[in-house]
Amino acid sequence: MEPTNREYAVTKSDEEWRAELSPEEYAVLRQAGTERPFVGEYTDTKTEGVYACRACGAELFTSETKFDSHCGWPSFYSPLAGDSVEYLEDSSLPGRPRVEVRCASCGSHLGHVFEGEGYDTPTDQRFCMNSIAMTLRPATD
Repeated sequence: MEPTNREYAVTKSDEEWRAELSPEEYAVLRQAGTERPFVGEYTDTKTEGVYACRACGAELFTSETKFDSHCGWPSFYSPLAGDSVEYLEDSSLPGRPRVEVRCASCGSHLGHVFEGEGYDTPTDQRFCMNSIAMTLRPATD
């Protein structure tokens, strides 16, 4: 992951992150990896609730903004609050610049956001997130 000059509310050493996260979680959250498509536990989930950062617990997205994009990863059209995520330029794929989405509380990699793909959503954005980067907190009645 590209280091940022930003100070995060949740800051831990690399050793602490490795101790708290599984190797798969660490690879995605702390090394900006991507889980394989169509295997994540939240890809097709319809459960109502809040999706939180698996690394620090910060609330990121709600089920109300989740939609079926059929891309292989959970998709949302808007974060919970504008400041719950941060955006970084990602030029890791030559000729295909992207916008990386990270947790604003701890800097963990969540996925990417894409615009102008034509989905029938209020924002015309697709926050394409890794299931393994989040934990779903089901709504209680």
